[in-house]
Amino acid sequence: MRDLGDGEFAWVRLTDPAEDELVQLAAELSLHPLAVEDALHGRQRPKRERFGDVVAVALKPLLYVEEDTAVETGDIMIFMGPHSVLTVSHGTIDPCAEAARRLEADPQMLRVGTWAVLHAVLDVAVDAYSDAARRVRATLDRLEDEVFSTSRVDHTPAIYSLKREVREFRDAVQPLVPVLQGLLDGPGEAAVQSKIAPYIRDVADHVHRTNSEVRTLDELLDSVLGAQQARVGTWQNDDMRRISAWAAIFAIPTMVAGVYGMNFEHMPELGWTYGYPLAVALMALASFALYRAFRHNGWL
Repeated sequence: MRDLGDGEFAWVRLTDPAEDELVQLAAELSLHPLAVEDALHGRQRPKRERFGDVVAVALKPLLYVEEDTAVETGDIMIFMGPHSVLTVSHGTIDPCAEAARRLEADPQMLRVGTWAVLHAVLDVAVDAYSDAARRVRATLDRLEDEVFSTSRVDHTPAIYSLKREVREFRDAVQPLVPVLQGLLDGPGEAAVQSKIAPYIRDVADHVHRTNSEVRTLDELLDSVLGAQQARVGTWQNDDMRRISAWAAIFAIPTMVAGVYGMNFEHMPELGWTYGYPLAVALMALASFALYRAFRHNGWL
């Protein structure tokens, strides 16, 4: 890497790098071995660490795919030194390209230095969080409407699936709140905060709002899930009442027919001309009376 003049810095972007490639670059940038290990394997919880003059920030960019109701996450490590920035991305979701485009369109922000890169990457990732929260809310609203509709469709699997995705969303957003606060309050960043602090604070505000929205979504999903389970229980009770009602209705003719089907020689009304029509009429009237009673009580 060539020598940099005053006000210049280098930004190196890697995506799913090989180990030897990352180790070689890390040696040139004097990165700590532990930081290299984190960047190599990815799958880090959002965090902020300082290794000498280098600030390392891990975050999880994400994308919500409405068609699959799935939250897809990636991993990115940002190593910010006085005159260089290294970003290491894992997965298909990489905010660095959009961050570079925004910086190229804003020369004034570029003059801030390496902190401008950190802010741009964070800003793009947090904008994606806000968009994902809006899309998840729309999906939840549709699910809620379907749960309380007149159709008897059990949406429990869909609710559980969305709840799992919201939990993954929460795991990406919630740990980032103290990370951004640490960037604002950390003792090693005091010299540059006067230039970048308003921008970082703006990103932190967006993260706080998104974190609150994700918590609200999780709580709403619990409520919708409870409502769905209650409706399923109601449907099952209705089915049991209907089955019990029809069983009671059919029990009357079954009982009468069973009594007169015992084939005893001496039974009341066996020799009577109107015995058969009377028995049939009795069964029909009793069954109809029970039917009307169950309909009146809402069992049928």
